[in-house]
Amino acid sequence: MTDAQQPIACDAELDASGLKCPLPLLKAKLELNRLPSGAVLKVTATDAGSQRDFRAFASLAGHRLLLEASEDGVFRYWLRKA
Repeated sequence: MTDAQQPIACDAELDASGLKCPLPLLKAKLELNRLPSGAVLKVTATDAGSQRDFRAFASLAGHRLLLEASEDGVFRYWLRKA
């Protein structure tokens, strides 16, 4: 998926590529704290463990994981802030 094919508009983007667990999630939490309720954050990560982390985080924190996509070892998440 290229950025031109981005399926969901986002209010902010976070590139956590190259960071190992739990840094992608921690940085996403900090970014979400800056955003208003209802905003969408797109996160790009390269750590396969981020899939488990983002699913659990969204469920526990009350945020909505709108979409999750992976291609060639790159994982993208669209989170709507609660």
